[in-house]
Amino acid sequence: MATAQVTAPQRNTSGLYNWWRRNQRQISPYLFVAPFFIIFLVFGLYPIVYSFVLSFYKGFGFEQKAFFGLGNYIHLFQDPRYGKAVLNTTKYAAGSVFILAPLALLVALAINSAYVRWKGFYRTGLFFPVITSSVVIAIIFARVFDQQYGLLNVALGWFGIPQTGWLTDTNVVMNSFILMGIWTWLGINTLYWLAGLNGINKEFYEAAAIDGANKWDSFVHITLPMLRPIMLFVVIQAIVGSYNLFEGPFLLTSGGPADGSLTMTLYIYTQGFQNFNVGYASAIAYSMTVILLILSIVNIRLFGWQAAGE
Repeated sequence: MATAQVTAPQRNTSGLYNWWRRNQRQISPYLFVAPFFIIFLVFGLYPIVYSFVLSFYKGFGFEQKAFFGLGNYIHLFQDPRYGKAVLNTTKYAAGSVFILAPLALLVALAINSAYVRWKGFYRTGLFFPVITSSVVIAIIFARVFDQQYGLLNVALGWFGIPQTGWLTDTNVVMNSFILMGIWTWLGINTLYWLAGLNGINKEFYEAAAIDGANKWDSFVHITLPMLRPIMLFVVIQAIVGSYNLFEGPFLLTSGGPADGSLTMTLYIYTQGFQNFNVGYASAIAYSMTVILLILSIVNIRLFGWQAAGE
């Protein structure tokens, strides 16, 4: 009787071991990738789907929520603070696209020229702001933008320019964050452009020079068309990054003065984690997703149309 009790588990264990030996080559890859998918499902896909569901409900905190339909989305068009947040964020995105990106291209062209030595040194130096903590950057620019003793106002005072409330003037505060963004992201965007410039075959320029093209002609007809894939990437990542602006306004102004620096992500935080209006915060988040999707499609179609037109 005792022998039968011991033998049965041994047979089950042996059967499981043999099954594993027969199937381990097919099962092992799925076991190795399973942690990623489990983490993505729990912390990625589930919050995305759940927040979309929440955007159709009305309620605060952990209380019982009532189905609200499209009420949260309709309220977006009636909320002046939401409109202000969209306007501020779009202004910052425009600065990233039309000021930061071209300026980074100019720096990349300067570094890539034959007259500049120690190119590796400049590439490394330009990358440092990217790896600097956003909190540290905010502390630095709090000193730079201080109205009385800030470095920027002191430097402008040498030229007789009166003091400016960089963080206290509603009309100026978003320009301050654009300057802060240029300092922070100029380096990484320069590296993007440098990667594109290094990928252009030098024989194109040699052939153009033989045909009598000058530097400007080569830039317009060779450099810019060849940089179009990098240009599309730089523009889209600048737009997406701009619409996710949060740390600077949160740490320096808390969205003030008078919502002058209120951004969409900061408004999501205010509604979701301060007012606990999670349904409305989810609706704001998905409206931002729609805006980014539309802008990305427009850019892809624009650059695709230009490429097809050549």
